[in-house]
Amino acid sequence: MDLIKIGKFIAECRKSNNMTQEQLAEKLYITDRAVSNWERGLSLPDADKMLDICNILDININELLNGEKIDMKDYEKKNEELLLELAKQDELKNKRLIIDMWVLTITAFVFYTALIFTSSILLKEGPILATIICISTVVLLVVCFYGFKLEVDSGYYECRNCHHIFEERNYFKLLMAPHMGTSRYQKCPKCGKRIMAKKVMNKGGNM
Repeated sequence: MDLIKIGKFIAECRKSNNMTQEQLAEKLYITDRAVSNWERGLSLPDADKMLDICNILDININELLNGEKIDMKDYEKKNEELLLELAKQDELKNKRLIIDMWVLTITAFVFYTALIFTSSILLKEGPILATIICISTVVLLVVCFYGFKLEVDSGYYECRNCHHIFEERNYFKLLMAPHMGTSRYQKCPKCGKRIMAKKVMNKGGNM
């Protein structure tokens, strides 16, 4: 999405409704700085504010996210373009989460291994070495659980049997499920088979 274009559109609609940034901000219960950031293309309004903005400025969500008034004859085309853009944004977000997960967990394992190896060489067996091992193990487990959360929060799962794509956000259920990489053994909500469902980055099924 073009934040600059959306920002200019918000400013135009606000001015056409004879409102200042302060007045719009007051109606939305936010600061005028937030409105200024939108209009300069520095940020996008939060999802929970978009409907209120549309009601106040007399526009619809499609027009807001496209950054322009939409003629009815072009409405369907613009709607398809918007859906494609949102799908791309969703896929990029999910890919970033997966990359962060791998970088974080691999770095943590390397650091943990190096620390334990170095400590065991430099220190004799005793309370200091035991403390280092305990603390570093706890830190590693915390990092791994956070990496697991990133994995679960990213993308979707695809059933290898019926190719149905679904979301699963039950952390405990996924943690207990046998897995290989980011694929996890679980029950498909459509065909009901228990199968190794692979991770995909969007609802179209592309990894």
